[in-house]
Amino acid sequence: MRVARCVGLVLGLVVLISCCKSSSAEADGPIVTHKVWFDISIGGGATERVEIGLFGDVVPKTVENFVELAKKPEGEGYKGSKFHRVIKNFMLQGGDFTRGDGTGGRSIYGEKFADENFKLSHYGAGWLSMANAGKNTNGSQFFITTIKTPWLDGKHVVFGKVIKGMSMVRKVENNKADGRDRPVKEVKIVDCGGEKVASPFAVTKAEATA
Repeated sequence: MRVARCVGLVLGLVVLISCCKSSSAEADGPIVTHKVWFDISIGGGATERVEIGLFGDVVPKTVENFVELAKKPEGEGYKGSKFHRVIKNFMLQGGDFTRGDGTGGRSIYGEKFADENFKLSHYGAGWLSMANAGKNTNGSQFFITTIKTPWLDGKHVVFGKVIKGMSMVRKVENNKADGRDRPVKEVKIVDCGGEKVASPFAVTKAEATA
């Protein structure tokens, strides 16, 4: 009986330690405070939704810019814009709603705004970061990684992670591109929106798989 009790106690401790480790790993990631969704079509086909969790406690100004642009009507924000640059095993780039070729776009604060901070890294596939033309040149353009990209750390502001629809991200990644990395079949954000989440939650510092 004593042996059985001891075994039960040990097993209980193992389960407790395992749970604590799991919770700790989850808590290691940033907290999602806002969410943006994109309904994306490839070549005019049926749309599929991609949802991105945003870290407003870490980079509030960058998150506000992204959320507000996702809520604006076509021509003034992300709705109706394209992913103009796609490089397999690297990233998908979009957000140029003024010119559509990577030379335009603007923020809600004006043409450009400064790098907020570099507290987060490009941990793996599915992480959202600001595209830029150098230091302190953030506008509306962004990219979603499809692999871990540590060489971009400290140069581009990471502010979100895909929490749903990573399969669509992969479909866009595998859509054929021309010699200038432009998708042969147009990749369009048909509809989009953004909001503050009712209950903030943490994500892990791993690649997105959802």
